[in-house]
Amino acid sequence: MSKSRVIVLTVIVALLGIGLGVIIGYFGHPNQNLNIQAPVVPTEDPTISQLLMNELSADNIKENLRTLTQSPHIAGRDQDDVVLVDLIKQRWLNDGLDSVVVHPYNVLLSYPKQNDSNYISIKLDNGTEIDVSQRKELVIDAEQNNPNVVDPFNAYSAAGEPEGDLVYVNYGRIEDFFYLNRTKMISTVGKICISRYGAIFRGDKAVHAELYGCIGLILYSDPIDYTVPWSGVYPEDWYLPSTGAQRGTLWTDNGDPRTPNYPSIPSAWFQPNDTLTLPKIPVTPIGYIDAIKYLGKLTGEEVIDTWKGGMNITYRYGPGFSGEHTNSKIKMSVKTTNQAATIHNVIGYIRGQVEPDRYVLFGNHRDAWVFGAIDPTSGTATMLELTRAFGAMLKRGWRPRRTLVFCSWGAEEYGLIGSTEWVEELQKELQARAIVYLNVDIAVQGNFSLAANGVASLNQVVFDSTKLVSNPNPAEVAEGRSTVYDTWKYRSPSSSGDLPSIAGLGSGSDYTAFLQVLGIACVDLRHTYDRSIGLASYPVYHSVYETFSLVENFVDPDFQYHVSISRVWGEIGRKLADSPILPLDCRLYAQDLAMKRDDLIKDYGSDMEKNGIDFAQLNESIRIFSESANEIHQRIESIDISNAYETRAINDQLMLLERSFIDQNPLPGRVAYRHVVSAPSQHNSYGSTAFPAVVDAMFDIDADPDSVGRWNEVKKQYSILVFHILSAATALNPAVPT
Repeated sequence: MSKSRVIVLTVIVALLGIGLGVIIGYFGHPNQNLNIQAPVVPTEDPTISQLLMNELSADNIKENLRTLTQSPHIAGRDQDDVVLVDLIKQRWLNDGLDSVVVHPYNVLLSYPKQNDSNYISIKLDNGTEIDVSQRKELVIDAEQNNPNVVDPFNAYSAAGEPEGDLVYVNYGRIEDFFYLNRTKMISTVGKICISRYGAIFRGDKAVHAELYGCIGLILYSDPIDYTVPWSGVYPEDWYLPSTGAQRGTLWTDNGDPRTPNYPSIPSAWFQPNDTLTLPKIPVTPIGYIDAIKYLGKLTGEEVIDTWKGGMNITYRYGPGFSGEHTNSKIKMSVKTTNQAATIHNVIGYIRGQVEPDRYVLFGNHRDAWVFGAIDPTSGTATMLELTRAFGAMLKRGWRPRRTLVFCSWGAEEYGLIGSTEWVEELQKELQARAIVYLNVDIAVQGNFSLAANGVASLNQVVFDSTKLVSNPNPAEVAEGRSTVYDTWKYRSPSSSGDLPSIAGLGSGSDYTAFLQVLGIACVDLRHTYDRSIGLASYPVYHSVYETFSLVENFVDPDFQYHVSISRVWGEIGRKLADSPILPLDCRLYAQDLAMKRDDLIKDYGSDMEKNGIDFAQLNESIRIFSESANEIHQRIESIDISNAYETRAINDQLMLLERSFIDQNPLPGRVAYRHVVSAPSQHNSYGSTAFPAVVDAMFDIDADPDSVGRWNEVKKQYSILVFHILSAATALNPAVPT
C-alpha cells in the first residue's frame, strides 16, 4: 500500500471516529435536549368571523323551512329517510363539503293503525259507547290537509282496549301518585288514569302509571299549560286549538330499544321484543276538546288548587263518574304497533388543515311527528344555511384548523335513536377525536331571548360569541341592547345577575349520548319564548298545527331570529375549530361544581350529615380541582402557541376534562347515563340534576325512609362522586409532576 493511500485511510477513520463520538455524546447523554424545531402553529384568521356572519341569510333559511315542511316527515317513512336524506346529502356536496357519509340503522319504531286510529270513549253499562274522542285533529287550513299526517299517538304504547274507572293524576309525577295513594287514600290500581302534559317527560308519566297499577293512561294538553287568557288560539294566534294533540315517544332510555349500548348495524344481536323495557299499558293522547268530557264527569272530592287546570269544569280526583254515569266506565282503544324500520344519519365533513383528527360537531335531527316547522325543522333549515356559508368560506380560501362535522340525525323523536346509534358505533373514534358537540334541535321556538344549556367549561365561549352577534329585535337595540348577549343577560340573568343564565344538560335531545356515554363537552342552543307566562312548552308542540305558516305568521315573520341563532351557532363552532388553544374554561367548571355542592347541602345536607356523610371530603375534592383548574390556565397564559407540540398537549388535557366525569358503570337504574355531575333524575328524563346518583339515592330515602340499606347506597354514590372530581383534577395536572 502506498504512503498516500495510508494517509487518506487514516484521515477517513479519524473523521468517522470523531463523528461517532459526537453522535454518541449528543444522543447518549441523558440530559441532552435535541435541537429539533417544533412545527409552527398557524394563527387564527380574525376576518372569517364577520365574513361568515355576513354570508348567512334569513331569506335562505325561510326558503329552506318552506321546502322541508311541505310534507310530514316522520322517521322510517320515505319523506324523511329517502327524500330529505337525498336532499341534504346533495346540498352538502354542492356546498363544497369534503365528504358526506350516510349511516343506515335498522331500528324498532312505532306507528298507529292509520285507518283505525286510537280513541277514548265512555262505555255505558248497556255496552253503548258515547263521547268518543276525535281520532284526527281538525284541519283548520289547507296546509294541514295532507294524507301523510300520522294521527295522534304515543310511540311504543302497548296495544289494548282496557275499561275501568277514571282517576285524575295531575301531571303524573311520582309525587302526584304519592299524594293520591298515600295522602288521599285513592288507589290507582286497576284504574285508567288521565294526566295533563307538562312538568316531566311523558314517558316517565307512563312509567309511574304502570308502577302504581294503572291499566291505561290518557294524556291531554290542558289549556292552562298551552293557551293564555288574553289571546285566541291558532289560526288567530300561536296557541293550541282545542283539538290539538301532542304526539311523542314513551321510551325512557335512548337508542334502539333492542340494542342497548350497541349499534343496530347488520352484525347486531337484537333482544326479543317481549323482553324490552317498553310500556306494558296502553297510552294515547287527546285534545282538551275531549278531555273536558271525561274530567267534567268525574266524581269524588274537588282537587287542591295546584291540580286545577284551565277548563271550565270542577276538577275532581275520581275514581269513576258521577250522576247518570255512575255505572259507566272509561274505555281506551289503542292499536299502536311496533315495527322494524331503516333510519339514516347524514354526516358531512369539512377537513381541518392542521388537526384533521380533532372534531367540532354540529348536530340537528331531521325527523318530525308531523310537519315539525319548529321541532326540529327550524334547526334543520338553519343548519343547511350554516353549511352553505361555511362552504362559501372554503371558496374564499379559508379552511378550519380542526375538522367540522355536520350531523343530520334520524329518529330523534322516538328516543334519540339516530345519534345514539352513531355514538355507539363510532364511540372509540369519537372518544379520541371529538372536542365538542354543538346541538340545535329547535332553532326558534319564540322571540323572547336566547336560551342555552351546556357544560360549564363552554360558558365563556358562548358568552363571547353572543357578544359578536347583533340583536335581531330593533326595539331591543333602541333600548341599548345591541347584541344577543345583551338581551339574553337582561331577560334571563344568572342568580348573581352579572351574566346570562346557562342551565345544565339532562336529556331530551341529541347531545345526550355524546355527554352521558362518552363525556364530550356539549351545548344546546335556541331562541325561546317568555317562560313567565306559564306555558309547558311552545303551544303547538308535536301537533298538526306546527306548520310553516305558523312560524311565518307568529313566531319569526322576518326570520331574523333564525339567522341570529345560525350566527351564534357558527361563531361558537368557528372559535372551537380555529383557536390555537381551545376556548374551554376549567375554572368555570370548578365554580359550577361548588354551586352544585351548595345546592346539594341546601336540599339534603342536614339529613346526610346526621347519617355519617362528611361534606369535608366533597369540599376538599372541589378545592383540589379548583387548584388544578387555576394551574392549567396559568400554564396556558405562558404557553408558546407557535409550538404545535405544546398546544396539542394542553388541548388534549382540556378536551379530556369532560371524560373524567364518566363512570365505568351506568348510573343506578339507567343504562344510558354515566355522567356523575349532570344527568336527568330517574323520575324526569328531561330535567338536569346535579350529582344525579346521589340525589336519586336521597329521593329513594324520602320515598321510603325506613328501608334497610338506603343510606349505604347514598354513601356509595357520594364516594363515587368525590372520586371522579379528584380524578378530573388529576387529568388537568402536568404530565410529569413538578
